[in-house]
Amino acid sequence: MQKTLTLFALIAILSACTWVQLTSGGEQVEIRAANQIAGCERLGRASSTTMDRLILVDRSSERQQEELFTLARNEAANMGGNAIVATNNVSNGRQQFDVYRCP
Repeated sequence: MQKTLTLFALIAILSACTWVQLTSGGEQVEIRAANQIAGCERLGRASSTTMDRLILVDRSSERQQEELFTLARNEAANMGGNAIVATNNVSNGRQQFDVYRCP
């Protein structure tokens, strides 16, 4: 019984962890809404994927969203962009973003 409780406690702790780190380039990328990109040049699309569950425990939607934004910001920086706009909602730990270069 003690081992089972320990295992579930460990899973719960790990499910709250964020594994993705924002790069220095990603720090320069803003998360914007679709109505905030007037005058920006669309560079392409970034797809982000993270774990939506750890073993049998669902990860919090806030942590998933945070990691997806971080991944997209890092990818946008690699593409030369400085802004991202989500094009869909999070589904099974996945989300897509349009990448822009804005003045």
